[in-house]
Amino acid sequence: MFDEKTLPPIQPSVLYLVATPIGNLEDITLRALRVLKECDLILAEDTRHSGILLHHYGIKKELMSYFKFNEARRTEQIINLLHEGKKIAMITDAGSPGISDPGQRLVQAAITAGFKVESVPGPCALIAALSASGLPTDEFHFIGFLPKKPSKRKNTLGHLLGIQGTIVIYESPYRVVGLLTELCELAPHRFIVLAREITKKFEEYLRGKPNELLEKLKNRTLKGEFVILIGPDTSSAGEAPGD
Repeated sequence: MFDEKTLPPIQPSVLYLVATPIGNLEDITLRALRVLKECDLILAEDTRHSGILLHHYGIKKELMSYFKFNEARRTEQIINLLHEGKKIAMITDAGSPGISDPGQRLVQAAITAGFKVESVPGPCALIAALSASGLPTDEFHFIGFLPKKPSKRKNTLGHLLGIQGTIVIYESPYRVVGLLTELCELAPHRFIVLAREITKKFEEYLRGKPNELLEKLKNRTLKGEFVILIGPDTSSAGEAPGD
């Protein structure tokens, strides 16, 4: 075991991007906890939600909200705080800041202003789902959330299905059935993995072709955000992964 007292302190005027649990509160690194304890300010997507995590680990720090609808105004304020020498940690509701969550705009602004941005890596639904999916991991493409408008979704899917490697998408439970229906038309033979409730009590991976998954989901109430993984086109190479 290392002695925490011998570790170098976190530095002033640095923006730390701290990954937090995506479900299981045990999934946080020792380094992440130390940064959250030593920083001057924690930026949180939802201060109430993040307060639960911080309370669990006995961390009492000033919280400032930073989310989609206030990031333009907040970014200038935070850059000024970095100029003052503040040590700032950024967290989101779950996972790694900037990965389909707020963070990218602030990171770009901090770099442009000449400040160091340091990643404190940890949980990420994308990597967790991909590693356990059984699909190829040597080449994959992460898309985040697809457009909500049906015509744009279909066009985007059509483009993505022409790309080699595994395709990884985040999706709301309310649109999973619609996406699978579209895949029945566009890629009926592709092997799909649905990952939900990752790291939580009811973690589940469902595997199959689009029509098979629609049958499995029939009469089920879907909850929790999904990670949807679309396997490569193997129609000319025999069986799909997992067959």
